[in-house]
Amino acid sequence: MTKDLTTGKIMPILVKFTIQLVLGNLFQLTYNAVDSIIVGHFVGKEALAAVGICNPITTLMILFLNGLCMGAAILMGMQYGAKDYDTLHRQISTTMLSGVVFSVTLTVLCVIFAVPMLKLIQVDPSIMDLTAEYLRISPSGVSCTRLVLRMKRGWFNFFSSTLRALGDSNSPLYFLIISAVLNVFGDLFFVIVLKDGSRGCAISTVLSEALCSLFCVIYIQKKVPLLRLGKKWLVFDSRLLKKTIAFGWASAMQQATVQLGKIGIQAIVNTMGVSVSAAFAVVNRIDDFAYTPEQNIAHAMTALMAQNKGAGKIDRMKEGFRCGIILETIYGILIFIICFALARPLMMMFVKDEEVIGHGVTYLHLISVMYLLPALTNGIQGFFRGIGDLKITLISSFINMALRVLAAAPLVFIWKMGIEALPYSYLAGWIAMLLVETPLMLRIYRKK
Repeated sequence: MTKDLTTGKIMPILVKFTIQLVLGNLFQLTYNAVDSIIVGHFVGKEALAAVGICNPITTLMILFLNGLCMGAAILMGMQYGAKDYDTLHRQISTTMLSGVVFSVTLTVLCVIFAVPMLKLIQVDPSIMDLTAEYLRISPSGVSCTRLVLRMKRGWFNFFSSTLRALGDSNSPLYFLIISAVLNVFGDLFFVIVLKDGSRGCAISTVLSEALCSLFCVIYIQKKVPLLRLGKKWLVFDSRLLKKTIAFGWASAMQQATVQLGKIGIQAIVNTMGVSVSAAFAVVNRIDDFAYTPEQNIAHAMTALMAQNKGAGKIDRMKEGFRCGIILETIYGILIFIICFALARPLMMMFVKDEEVIGHGVTYLHLISVMYLLPALTNGIQGFFRGIGDLKITLISSFINMALRVLAAAPLVFIWKMGIEALPYSYLAGWIAMLLVETPLMLRIYRKK
């Protein structure tokens, strides 16, 4: 199923599209959340810290491919809005073929350099072996299986981005729900029944991701006529690849910049000890759930604006952005209230250790007050992606993450602050991001 976003009332369309995206991504986040909850309760804070440390590294690799998919999705949205189906088909096949090559290359590099990366980010020696085992699953050959399964996850990200560019956010949601449920039962089986610790969580996650990819491919072949390309799946258009890279490199680098910033922060956190690392692993999971709807509102704005740009409906693009910012603001206020009031119960869902809980509550009380700022930055970035200007989002994201790391380092190493240093460093990054993006957005918005 595809959906034309160039007609109909904008606010209901954005709300419905966002809810579908939110549900899908929340179920996807349960992969990591369930891992952390089960490990935190049944294995210990050392294993919890190991799982948390690995997350930004594996996410960095996946987001390179996601960036390519994002650039392609913008072009596909424009082509679909303009009813240029021949170019759309070549765009889809070219993105898929180049994405497979890109995914294999990145995955091999990640597996080979796993241990050096962990040493680079100052992982505590007491959990080095445990962390390396989770990152690579095992040094005895199972990593080859993970290589294939990571490729499948890359393919799923490609197909889901394609469906969303065509206005279908329902189908990827259903596959993610099934996969998330499988992951929960898999974690329980590998960790509690087989006593396989953090390694069992890793195996369960990649198996559920592989099934998710398979379901998506089967659905597309049976239910989406526009994507039944047959031999056209092997069509490679170098001209379109260059155009995709022109759009996608900025998004890929933007997402990579965000993850590199997170890895930089993780390296600073790792110097504070295992308890703080474990607390940071938990609050990152909570942050992910808090930030995801903000990002999804922005993705809905991008899809709507891209289709309407292709259709030449500039006034509808502007109205889409205005409605999106309203949604971002409302959500930012609501999530602040929830996370501030429920900081301790949220931490207790993941871990029993009181020292870890205390660090997490301190962090959540500070960061929740600031949640409105990333809501606004995500909305503005949705605007720039929707008009196809991804360089601005890259520059502002780089400034944000660089300032976070530069602010966190002296707060921790010179002023000897603990985990409370991190929200203050995030605040500095978000303010700088808004100062860069807002004037540019207003100037472009008034011209159109």
